[in-house]
Amino acid sequence: MSKFKLTKGELKRQRDALGQYERYLPTLQLKKQQLQLEINRQLVILEKKRRDVEAKKNEIAGWAGLLSEQPVNLKTMIQPEQIITAEKNIAGVDLPLFERLEFEPAEYDLFLCPLWVDTAIEELRKLVSLRQELKVLEKEVAILRQELRITTQRVNLFEKIKIPAAREAIRAIKIYLGDQMTNAVGRSKIAKRKFEELASQVA
Repeated sequence: MSKFKLTKGELKRQRDALGQYERYLPTLQLKKQQLQLEINRQLVILEKKRRDVEAKKNEIAGWAGLLSEQPVNLKTMIQPEQIITAEKNIAGVDLPLFERLEFEPAEYDLFLCPLWVDTAIEELRKLVSLRQELKVLEKEVAILRQELRITTQRVNLFEKIKIPAAREAIRAIKIYLGDQMTNAVGRSKIAKRKFEELASQVA
């Protein structure tokens, strides 16, 4: 059984709906394309950032053995006090944007600690920042992929279900209304002929 009425009012409703679907579909297709391009771009950035993290870890590994010799706890000095992020909008999607980490000033006895402690703190903080930036980039890609999945579902809904269904409804209603009109004309002719026959008998 059809889910639409075979009336002129329904024909107009289906035509209006089809017009809306066909206007909205290109916007969805463009959004899908933009999201795919942005995901590809972000994956390149993400891979580069992963290499940066590995390079920094390898660089630190060269002198990491010295860390066991110093009298201060560097771990507390490389914990970020605050993560500063902003937002950016790509294809209508709000994404987090890493800006920087803020650390408390490192306080330790300059006479008790070796000279390389300053450099160690600075380099370890760079590594912590790189790792945090990597996390934000991974979150961006996850959000974009989720949005792409939803947009692709909408594109498929319009292309494969909504638009074909509206077109089929319009076709069926037009055929039905055309048949009704043909039948009405036929009935009108029969009625006219009967009237003329009746009139000629009276005359």
